[in-house]
Amino acid sequence: MERFIQLARQLNREIMIESRNPFDPVCPVNIPFPWKILGCGNYAAVLYHPDYPSYVVKIYGRDEHGLLEEKKVYERLGEHPGYSVCYYTEKRFLILKRIEGITLYDCVHKGVKIPESVIQDIDEALHYAKNRGLFPSDVHGKNVMISKGKGIIVDVSDFYKKIPCRKWKDLRRAYFKIYKPVFYRFPIRIPYFVLNMIRIGYRYYRKLKLSINKGNK
Repeated sequence: MERFIQLARQLNREIMIESRNPFDPVCPVNIPFPWKILGCGNYAAVLYHPDYPSYVVKIYGRDEHGLLEEKKVYERLGEHPGYSVCYYTEKRFLILKRIEGITLYDCVHKGVKIPESVIQDIDEALHYAKNRGLFPSDVHGKNVMISKGKGIIVDVSDFYKKIPCRKWKDLRRAYFKIYKPVFYRFPIRIPYFVLNMIRIGYRYYRKLKLSINKGNK
C-alpha cells in the first residue's frame, strides 16, 4: 500500500482536473502514463494503475471539502457488501477499493439484463446507510454497479447532505414500471445520446416539479 500511496501522490501532483459546468462531470487532462481513467463524476475523477488492480484513486476537481465528508461517510459505513472501502485519504484524493463490474447505465446501453435482485441489494444497502445515521443521496444509474451478480453503490460522496433526493426512488419506479416488463424481457441496446437526453430531461423535470411545489405552498 505504501508504494501505491506514493504513486497516488505523484498522480495528484501531475494531473489536472477541469470543472467546466457544476452539473456536468469533471474533465481530467494530462493523465500520466500508465494511469487509466475509470470514470468521472460532478466532483471527481476515478483512475486506476494497471500494476495495482485492486485499488482506485479518486481525485477531486472541485468542492474539496466534500472529500473530508466522504471520508467520514466511509468511516461510518464500515465494511458492507453494498459499498466500496476507503483505505487512505490525503489532500484532494482518496484511495478506494476497486469495484469491477458494469453500471446500470451501461447495462441499459449494452442491453445487459438487470435482475431484480440487484435492485433489492441497493434497497438493503440504502437502508443500512440510513441506520448508520447517513442520508443517501445522488444514487442513480451511473453510481450503481453490478459486480459478481450483486448491486453495489460506488459513490457515497453526497451521503452526508441532509437534503431530500428522489433519484433512486424514481429509478426504482422506472425499473418496475418500464424496464422490467419491457426491456428486461426484450433487451435492446440504447445509444448513449438517447440516455443522455433522458438524463437531461429528468433533471429539468425535477427542477420544474420542485418549482411548482414551491409555488403551491
